[in-house]
Amino acid sequence: MKIALFWHRRDFRQHDNAGLTAALQSGLPVVPLFIYDTDILDYVPRPHDARLTFIYDEVERLARQTEAAGGTFLAYYGKPVEVFRQLLDRYDLGAVFTNEDYEPYATQRDTEVAEVLQARGVPFKAYKDQVIFAKNEVLTKSGTPHKAFGMYRDAWVANLRDEHLRPYPSAELYRAEHLGRLAGAPPRPTLEQMGFERYEQYVPTAEIPAENFVRDYHLTRDRLGLANSSTRRSVHLRFGTLSVRELMRQAHELNPKLLAELIWRDYYMMLMWHFPNTAHESYNPRLRHVAYRNHEAEYQRWCEGQTGYPLVDAGMRELNQTGFLHNRARIAVAGFLNKHLLIDWRLGERYFADKLLDYDLALNVGNWQWVAGTGVVAAPWFRVFSPDSQLKKFDPTLEYVRRWVPEYGTKAYPAPMVEHKFARERAVQVFRQAYQNLPIT
Repeated sequence: MKIALFWHRRDFRQHDNAGLTAALQSGLPVVPLFIYDTDILDYVPRPHDARLTFIYDEVERLARQTEAAGGTFLAYYGKPVEVFRQLLDRYDLGAVFTNEDYEPYATQRDTEVAEVLQARGVPFKAYKDQVIFAKNEVLTKSGTPHKAFGMYRDAWVANLRDEHLRPYPSAELYRAEHLGRLAGAPPRPTLEQMGFERYEQYVPTAEIPAENFVRDYHLTRDRLGLANSSTRRSVHLRFGTLSVRELMRQAHELNPKLLAELIWRDYYMMLMWHFPNTAHESYNPRLRHVAYRNHEAEYQRWCEGQTGYPLVDAGMRELNQTGFLHNRARIAVAGFLNKHLLIDWRLGERYFADKLLDYDLALNVGNWQWVAGTGVVAAPWFRVFSPDSQLKKFDPTLEYVRRWVPEYGTKAYPAPMVEHKFARERAVQVFRQAYQNLPIT
């Protein structure tokens, strides 16, 4: 039996799924597939990883739903290219469908997989699903990527049409007559077989937020002390358990501020696709050789939330304990590490990569480079946020701080590890030296 594979990656859902819809409409029986990619997992510290536990549970949920609908769900552990060689030898593949991924590793992986498949006459078809506009779809009039978010946002909104937010009918098509059932399919790997143990952290619902919350989003989004001040849907957008079109439709109807915040996802993924080198180096060539101090003991105090600045410490402790961090707290902790301690933004980005449940390379790198002033879109390199001013602005009643730093205000709480005025002057001097001494190439 000739079959089509649908390769799940960042789209753990059967509803409103672009690539899955195309597969189900192909006329071939569809067999869904997930690969636990060892090129990624080999770098994940064992045995506890909350993201992998979340992924595993979602894969098993999709498998149960597929089996209930009358189909087979395949899951493999290994390198994607090697897995597809096995699949080509074992099954008669008519096509492989998937959704696009714009990260540097993903684009290289997909190119290699497509070459293996095409050498055996099997087409590899990828569809846009995790963003509304991708790659070259929103450019300046001169055909270059936008380097100012405001201009990109305006062009994005001007290009938007109703059909861009229309859901795909994959859920309605996910029936036995469109699915393939394979005899003798290999068992799916377990967490233990992959060398991991269950490690769960709280994950909010994958449903779209309540309408009254969305209508008031612009009023609550900066209130750190308010438990539900953000949508908390970032993890579901990251792994595709929630369709971006669902949230975009709601935001487009109810709150332009939330829509603008969601557009940042498209923007950063577009920039990562155009400038893949920014995953590991500063976009601004003048700031690729900043004389960072990278003091190990100071870095550890930041990691542990023991800096003596309550907003920074609260943010780091929330991150360490929950895998989540409010956007305002992310800015505060990132700015402190990079400017107050003069530690390379890439060390902070890697720490977030280890801890965040919603970790997304394009968004994480984009935001860290924005704070550092080194990115395509960036705060001025000489801007150094005051943690105390941010505390007064975003947590004036100290609700957030007292939730995560209960010893604040007692002798048990450490004094600030560096004085703000001194740190600001030092950072500006170091960044200015880098900016002025290195010519643009």
